[in-house]
Amino acid sequence: MSSPRPLAAALGPYRRLFAVPGARAFTAGNLIARLPMGMFSVSAVIMIAERYGSYALAGAVPAAGLAATAVVAPLTARLVDRRGQARIAVPAAVIAALGSLALALCVHVRAPAWTLFAAYVLTATTPNTGGMSRARWAHAFRGPDAGTPGDAAALHTANSFEQAADELCFMTGPVLAALLCTAAFPEAGTVAGAVLLVTGILLFAAQRATEPPPRPRAPGERTRSPLRLPGFPPLLAAFCCAGAVFGSMEVVTIAYADRLGRPAAAGGILALLAAGSCLAGLAYGARRPRDTAPEPVFRRCVAAMAALMLLPLLAAATGRLALLAPALLAAGMATAPTMITGMSLVQSRIPAGRLNEGMTLAVTALLAGIAAGSATGGWAAGGWAAGTPAAAYAVPLAAATAAALAATALRTAAIPAAAERDV
Repeated sequence: MSSPRPLAAALGPYRRLFAVPGARAFTAGNLIARLPMGMFSVSAVIMIAERYGSYALAGAVPAAGLAATAVVAPLTARLVDRRGQARIAVPAAVIAALGSLALALCVHVRAPAWTLFAAYVLTATTPNTGGMSRARWAHAFRGPDAGTPGDAAALHTANSFEQAADELCFMTGPVLAALLCTAAFPEAGTVAGAVLLVTGILLFAAQRATEPPPRPRAPGERTRSPLRLPGFPPLLAAFCCAGAVFGSMEVVTIAYADRLGRPAAAGGILALLAAGSCLAGLAYGARRPRDTAPEPVFRRCVAAMAALMLLPLLAAATGRLALLAPALLAAGMATAPTMITGMSLVQSRIPAGRLNEGMTLAVTALLAGIAAGSATGGWAAGGWAAGTPAAAYAVPLAAATAAALAATALRTAAIPAAAERDV
């Protein structure tokens, strides 16, 4: 019988994490509020396609919402930094929930198409719950002054847990949405997502003891965009390319399974990609980080992700889903470490008073990449790679390679004192 000590040692950092007073409560609320992030777009596609019979409209509505989110989300995050999480996140979540319910109602009565776009755009106010949770961990473990590392090991574990939570929600959210929309009624996934969002945010916001203090803007204070901070643009470019990996992989895998006559298998195979990332994230968080600059670690993680993206391409060339499944599981292993070190870089480069805004910009870049990757993957699967579906897996490989190239532009850079003042 194997000794339980290795497991206990692996769980030790996470036990320490949740020993922080209030951590369990705000994490529970955050997970409830975060689950709809994997539900809304899938629910919208299913219910619009069911009621209107148009996949073009079903895809265009969430795309419009994503475009609105790219504009609104950083502004919402800036307000969160300036005025506090509870004060901004609750009304923002209510507005987003009302937009989702309005969309469900418009779809149910088959209202004109323009009303669907108008309703879904309101969901752009959805607060970045993952970013707010990471900000709470940073507040708990960050040093008291700019440039002070604080408890780097605990913050590493916290970032790893948050990435694993992201993967878990994006793995279970679409499954739950599809189940509700098909087993109950087409609008059920959207309605349930709206209820979960508001419930989770209310529980999350109620934990005031762990909330970072707001950083109101002083009269005459200059506001310096995080986009102007040293090294931040290439980091966003890497996030965007990583998002293209995820978006293209999803579409290409669905198309590949459909070409093999097994479309129902696509969801389970893609879940393995998320499962591999989730497991790798938890394992990565259990190890103690070495005292090294985050930039080289991030470059190595992105390079590993690019190398592992060769596996799905090679497995798909055999025409066997049985080989593609473990290839995707292995390919997902570098995803979480890449996102964990990427978010750690964001935290190291963004002043504390702009942390939510900086992380939301990173998530926005990721979402923009997902949208671009989905479009490119769909074009490849239905266009030049239609005759040889396996060739479409070159798209996520190319996106991962581009991410690795973008990461090479990163240089070690601390937060300048002026940047801390000009927030």
